[in-house]
Amino acid sequence: MRDVTGRLMLLDTASLYFRAYFGVPESVKAPDGMPVNAVRGLLDFIDRLVKDHRPAHLVACMDADWRPKWRVDLIPSYKAHRVAEEHPAGPDEEVVPDTLSPQVPVIEAVLDALGIARVGVEGYEADDVIGTYTARATGPVDIVTGDRDLYQLVDDARGVRVLYPLKGVGTLQVTDESWLREKYGVDGGGYADLALLRGDPSDGLPGVAGIGEKTAAKLLAEFGDLAGVLAAVEDPRAKLTPTQRRRLTEARPYLAVAPKVVRVADDVPLPDVDTTLPRAPRDPEMVDALAARWGLGGSLRRLLVTLGA
Repeated sequence: MRDVTGRLMLLDTASLYFRAYFGVPESVKAPDGMPVNAVRGLLDFIDRLVKDHRPAHLVACMDADWRPKWRVDLIPSYKAHRVAEEHPAGPDEEVVPDTLSPQVPVIEAVLDALGIARVGVEGYEADDVIGTYTARATGPVDIVTGDRDLYQLVDDARGVRVLYPLKGVGTLQVTDESWLREKYGVDGGGYADLALLRGDPSDGLPGVAGIGEKTAAKLLAEFGDLAGVLAAVEDPRAKLTPTQRRRLTEARPYLAVAPKVVRVADDVPLPDVDTTLPRAPRDPEMVDALAARWGLGGSLRRLLVTLGA
């Protein structure tokens, strides 16, 4: 990873283009009739983010593997309900709307032509790429995602915050440690423990039976972290109800592996790419060709003006 000085913005790209797809009408189409609502919506998102936050560096983080085998080996239910087709030799195919799938290569081509760094690493999710960039950053970091899993990276001391879109990206929830403590009773480092205790049906994580978000927060407030909760199970003097003690004991096999699944990796082998926010497109002719081919019009023009400002 090259030296990054100044504010680094990390995009959870799939999360954002899914939001764009569902937020922009499918009537937004290319000249040949193919919907480009996700493409144009994502370009509008990036334009607004750059305009409002002026990062020095920008990385569009990608899912090279949205359901890594090493996570599935530990918890087989991990994202299992979102598998469209299994591929033993490579990444499983995810359930994606029919009119979104053809737009993803267009998004990738446009980002590349603009010169916006696009990083995915085989065997890892975008979350892991984001986690590794965050761990190695020496300046402030803005993580833009609609996935609450990344709250675990929030760190006030290092200037790491999550910008969570509430409506498009015009209205962002700025998630810092004070917000997390008020909402969940934990800081960034404690969010992963809360999430694995609570579980997450959207990711196929079972959690501990009978322990919801409020109970998980109370346990972490009482015992500090997951290790403290597990130590309390073995301590007859610890303030656990008999039911809590039994359920946590029964969940020990899950709790032994869940941290590795839930916590984002911070040791991904990142490629050597220039993350500097481009002031001008890397390939102007390709940008023009893509704009004409896919009818990207005002969305692309506005972003080019913003990048050059």
